[in-house]
Amino acid sequence: MSEDSNRSAPRPGTSRGAVTLADFQQLIRHMYFEKDVARGVDGTFMWLMEEIGELASALRSGTHEARLGEFADVLAWLATIANVAGVDLAEAVSRKYGSGCPGCGQLVCTCADAEKP
Repeated sequence: MSEDSNRSAPRPGTSRGAVTLADFQQLIRHMYFEKDVARGVDGTFMWLMEEIGELASALRSGTHEARLGEFADVLAWLATIANVAGVDLAEAVSRKYGSGCPGCGQLVCTCADAEKP
């Protein structure tokens, strides 16, 4: 990796502002893409499932700090899979939820409680 690409990469903890989903996905891509592609979607999916299990444990009996870390880990592994699969998460979210609930089309869901959304 060139020194220039290191300088242009977003650096964790260097800004107090909110991180967009697109920025986060790019950050994960910059840090891990070569390893992620080598692991592939299947291997990466297994890591995501492990992190979801850790999130479940943190939600059940963890501290707030532990929950923060596990939510971040789940999101990072989801971004990793999206990178390997060539999916832009911001675009995916915008297409599916940008106009409201995909079931009823409202910004505040009015779907029956028994329905998926």
